Amino acid sequence: MNRALNFNAGPAALPEAVLKEAEKNWLDFNGTGMAVMELSHRSKEYQAVHDKSISLLKKLLSIPDDYEVLFIQGGASLQFSMVPMNLLSKGQTAQYVLSGSWSEKALKEANKIGKTFIAASSKDQKYRFIPEYNEDGDLDNAAYLHITSNNTIYGTQWHSFPSNEKTPLIADMSSDILSRPLDMSNFDLIYAGAQKNLGPSGVTVVIIRKELLEKSSDELPSMLNYNTYAKNNSLYNTPPTLAIYLLTLVLEWADKEGGLEQIEKMNEEKAKILYDVIDESDGFYLGHALKDSRSRMNVTFNLHNEEASKDFLHQAKEAGFVGLGGHRSIGGCRASIYNAVPAEHVQKLAEFMKAFKNKN
Repeated sequence: MNRALNFNAGPAALPEAVLKEAEKNWLDFNGTGMAVMELSHRSKEYQAVHDKSISLLKKLLSIPDDYEVLFIQGGASLQFSMVPMNLLSKGQTAQYVLSGSWSEKALKEANKIGKTFIAASSKDQKYRFIPEYNEDGDLDNAAYLHITSNNTIYGTQWHSFPSNEKTPLIADMSSDILSRPLDMSNFDLIYAGAQKNLGPSGVTVVIIRKELLEKSSDELPSMLNYNTYAKNNSLYNTPPTLAIYLLTLVLEWADKEGGLEQIEKMNEEKAKILYDVIDESDGFYLGHALKDSRSRMNVTFNLHNEEASKDFLHQAKEAGFVGLGGHRSIGGCRASIYNAVPAEHVQKLAEFMKAFKNKN
């Protein structure tokens, strides 16, 4: 069977080795005579999977002991609400940096909970770059600063992060977590939907500094309170067991690949292949993001006119490439090159782009 040349933005490609391992254990997980999604979430067999996933996350991301790792459902979109519900106290202001559509949506939900402030924005420039955040003004009443580390729609990415000891930093890392090493001490809460670099959709990873848990009010509904998950090892109710099992396999794969230092190197090399084609095309391909804000996860570009873009996408589909259409909100083209997308597939796309330019 030929694997698709999959450049979907999410749900996205999974490592082939992970899928083969899951297939091998599909009907009989560890001699139980059951598939992993048939196991009780209270069983010792599933508990081992659950705990291993948390342990591998802590290892790969170098998460210190003063953080909790939580597994929550509802995707990053639920976190848009849970973050302010748990952390935005009365009399405080939540700061948001707008760098794309997802940060806009996070701000929209926070506005329903409490007072917010736009700390920086590149919206008026069509989100072509990561805006500069200035730590000016009175931050004494700031509940937190929220950023989106990678913007899938516009193809921009934070390459260095804000640092302010007085204001907790919250990051939506749904589309670039596990793509590079992080200094966890810079962050107070990270959340990430799994369907880009971590595994299939269904589970959201939340990494939170333990002292922040004190801000969560007991008046919150149980399933919207971070403490519910922290106190119960994310087993208060039935978790998405299959998604967590596949997350564990992805983390094992990343560890075997050499950890995040090696994965970052591979991602840099893959991104360079495509950006070189764009930069050397004499304007035939037009990158959306400014060079110093370019994403290593989502390469966004247009062709010199709309008709050419349509023709490019049509021929790319015929050639076996999947998921190259830009987001419906802005159009154009987008190649999502997450961790699991092989370098050979990226090279094939680069060759196709060169050949298409030469023909046209």
